[in-house]
Amino acid sequence: MIKKAKQLLPILLLGGTLLIGTSSSGDERWEGDYVPVFMKRTELEKSVFFNEESRDLKNPGKIYTKDHYIFINEKYKGIHVIDNTTPASPKQIGFIVAPGCIDMAIKGSTLYLDNAVDLVAFNLETRTVTERIPFVFPEPLSPQNYSYYGDRKDDLILVGWNKREIR
Repeated sequence: MIKKAKQLLPILLLGGTLLIGTSSSGDERWEGDYVPVFMKRTELEKSVFFNEESRDLKNPGKIYTKDHYIFINEKYKGIHVIDNTTPASPKQIGFIVAPGCIDMAIKGSTLYLDNAVDLVAFNLETRTVTERIPFVFPEPLSPQNYSYYGDRKDDLILVGWNKREIR
């Protein structure tokens, strides 16, 4: 009995994968509550930079503190940088634009973040990207934890999800 079950397992897994893989075909036919947002690979590789204009917190994610700074992830958009030298009145000093960003860590003066599927090292002192390693991470899941399996051009990277507009 165990031998037959072991023989059936690969067939069941393949069948399940095929069912999941064909659950949607293009973003124009995507059926979830969120639609995928894509960016060309060439644009993604130039998309991480420091912007001195602060932004309102709309969809905050993880929070990280380092020295007197607070870093708050804005899911799929980037990282808010807040000077907390005076905790009674923290001051937003800028925003690190990073499409597809949902996680971060800091070691020394280097902020490590995900830029969709890439791992990026960002120097906090010079406010520049110092290294990029492509295709380290899987594509970001939707807010409902769905993966995108639809058709798309080879040079497009999924960087986020937008709430579907009700028509």
